[in-house]
Amino acid sequence: MSGSALRWFKSSYSGSDGGNCIEVAQEPTAIHIRDSKAPQGHVTVAPDAWAAFLGAFDA
Repeated sequence: MSGSALRWFKSSYSGSDGGNCIEVAQEPTAIHIRDSKAPQGHVTVAPDAWAAFLGAFDA
């Protein structure tokens, strides 16, 4: 799916003043991650890889 067709959202930890934000779009079989300052490109990972990444911060 193209980046423009995805529904992107920012973390609740991101400030409302814009700037340095990471945005995420979820699909059943993929998680897409991009920098809000460079929305033309993104990285795609499997949902289990994203869960493992987020779980590393809970440790």
